[in-house]
Amino acid sequence: MTGIVQDVVKENNIEATIEKVEDIMEIMEFNVMTTPALVIDDVITIKGRVPSKDEVLSLLNTAKEEESNNSSCCSSDNCC
Repeated sequence: MTGIVQDVVKENNIEATIEKVEDIMEIMEFNVMTTPALVIDDVITIKGRVPSKDEVLSLLNTAKEEESNNSSCCSSDNCC
């Protein structure tokens, strides 16, 4: 799955840090019992199967949108 995620990030010029975790203790911290699993921004998005490139792209775009919606919108002296 790591290769698919790397391809999607590269092909779409997405800024991301990709880490393949193989340490069972780290995996267990996410309560993942079936692998492979994809975690985006500390949220398990897929487990137990390999996603398509389109699905990975959709998940990354959704995470990016959610991050944008949760950020503050301050400009000069006006904040909302």
